Amino acid sequence: MAKAIPKIGSRKKVRIGLRRNARFSLRKSARRITKGVIHVQASFNNTIITVTDPQGRVVFWSSAGTCGFKSSRKASPYAGQRTAVDAIRTVGLQRAEVMVKGAGSGRDAALRAITKSGVRLSCIRDVTPMPHNGCRPPKKRRLVLNQE
Repeated sequence: MAKAIPKIGSRKKVRIGLRRNARFSLRKSARRITKGVIHVQASFNNTIITVTDPQGRVVFWSSAGTCGFKSSRKASPYAGQRTAVDAIRTVGLQRAEVMVKGAGSGRDAALRAITKSGVRLSCIRDVTPMPHNGCRPPKKRRLVLNQE
């Protein structure tokens, strides 16, 4: 971000064109596509839905936070449902594949909202990363009991 240039002869720093808590530009209108891929990422804290074209370029994305939910309500199933409806309505999909990642509570609700929206689904794929016995767990805790 560019530094504000102070006026000559004044000791105050002058802010030019900077506003706090203001959104500088509204979202661009998303491209309209008929076929695409819907990526649903459901964590324990939020649900993020990304709509891409078949080549993988992002067309539109939405999350429970951008839909107006705050703090723990972002993790609710209702927030996941509203996020999915918002993403699909903006793009206007007709046929899609769905890639679901994560184990959050918004996952099933988002999938239900996608099927009810009238989009024809060619496949639903679970791409949640699973470790093949990855990292070594921390060593066991040893509790010392006070013996008197």
